[in-house]
Amino acid sequence: MDTDLLKTFLEVARTRHFGKAAENLYLTRSAVSFRVKQLEGALGVELFERQRNNIKPTSAGERMLIHAEAILTAWERAKQDISLSREQSMQLALGMAPNVWSAYMHGALKSLLQGLPDVALRTEELPHNEMGRQLLGRTLDMMISFDAPQQDELDAVKLGEVSLCLVSSAGALSLEQATAVPYVKVNWGTVFNIQHAKEFATLPIPVMHTGSAAIALEFILDNPATAFLPCSMVNELLASGRLHVVHNARELSRSLYLGYWGENDRLDIIRVATRLLSEAATYIEELVKHSEQ
Repeated sequence: MDTDLLKTFLEVARTRHFGKAAENLYLTRSAVSFRVKQLEGALGVELFERQRNNIKPTSAGERMLIHAEAILTAWERAKQDISLSREQSMQLALGMAPNVWSAYMHGALKSLLQGLPDVALRTEELPHNEMGRQLLGRTLDMMISFDAPQQDELDAVKLGEVSLCLVSSAGALSLEQATAVPYVKVNWGTVFNIQHAKEFATLPIPVMHTGSAAIALEFILDNPATAFLPCSMVNELLASGRLHVVHNARELSRSLYLGYWGENDRLDIIRVATRLLSEAATYIEELVKHSEQ
């Protein structure tokens, strides 16, 4: 299978336009059309419904999207596996849900790399459901998320808790005073939303919703506002006085889970990685508690 055909198919599906796909791939429009026809000929089905100014995948094309992404991911992993340095014996593919890096992984990565010196690490930020699919498709070895994997075939280990602080860049405020300050709401998932609705209904309508803690932090550093952010992420900013914890606002928390497929051929390495990541989570929690005392 020519992977260029798959890349072209995915780009046309993404842009819904042969011309835009051609521009993005630095090809002529006729070359893009020819590649798609080649792939359709190999599969024996039409992958797109072609109408004037309206190109969309057929039902077969929608199914092919999943396989094309999986094939390209597996191919990239294969290329990385065989090009490991002499000091590295294998590669470990780790998927992270959005905000896991900001909340935890940036502090745990060093421990993981030091504890597995012979392993090359490949990391990706992916949606929760996509990580579960890739674990079962063998293109990921582990996933870290704020929710345990839903698939029965996957095992899950709770790594620890991530504490979320309501912080202010508008000076030292009480929760009552914070109701008059712009609020940025970060999407920390369903459990957070339930807790938030019960305990923080008095906060104003958010001036911005975001799925990125990093974006929220950058915004409130540039604008007087409040947001729930990982305590470990803002420790130094709190110590320097650039941010303040909102007085009498209880910390909320999210559980952090590691998921993996129990029949993975890298299971021994996964278990070592799980131990290292659990120890790192405990260490980060202790640092946060110590800084709050």
